[in-house]
Amino acid sequence: MTKDNPYNFLPLQPTGRNETDNVNTYAPEDMIKIYEQQFLTQVPEDQLTEFLPALKRFYDIDNNTLDISAVIFDAIADSTIIYNHKVKTGNYQIVGSLVTEQIEVEEDEESQESLDNQAYTIDCMRTFFINDVEIPYHFNLFVQGDGYSTLTEKNTALEKIYWLVNAGFEEHLLGDPKELASLESINEELASLGIREMDLNTIHQLVNYIEDNLIDDEMAEALNTLIDDAE
Repeated sequence: MTKDNPYNFLPLQPTGRNETDNVNTYAPEDMIKIYEQQFLTQVPEDQLTEFLPALKRFYDIDNNTLDISAVIFDAIADSTIIYNHKVKTGNYQIVGSLVTEQIEVEEDEESQESLDNQAYTIDCMRTFFINDVEIPYHFNLFVQGDGYSTLTEKNTALEKIYWLVNAGFEEHLLGDPKELASLESINEELASLGIREMDLNTIHQLVNYIEDNLIDDEMAEALNTLIDDAE
């Protein structure tokens, strides 16, 4: 008999039954798919209370199964769920050449200290995936000693989202606040990419994720190599 599937859940093959034989068990990779569908399936507002029971009924699982799927997702998935969006970090690219910045130092400072104070800038790009849609994120990286800062461009949807969250003091210094994209215009652009709209809470969490994953160990090593070669 065909299962009722009004939400187009993915067909998954159980691995068996649990010890008490009251629910199905699934492979870890399928548990991740179940967890993702719990948040990523678009459900009409008037059906929200019906959705979770339908999910559990379709896969013949219970709340404990959903709790376990969350643990498995956190442990082995290469993405994260931010409200109703799956977000994943893509590849990086060093777009431009390393530029040596002229930093003023006192004449009586040691040459080694001057070298430690040397600063560099370089244009970089990191891609991110939102619900499997790849979006580039361009930024200029400023490096001095052990510290660094970034200046994000304002062209792609993710870059506009960053500036919507971080506008204020920086924007008044670096540009015209009137040039900022609105939440409405950003959601229109996301819709054109096939991505469901975001509220302000989602956007703030997304920017936190971007900042945490912008420069990974592999990218830092490549940048350090460039700087070492320049010195």
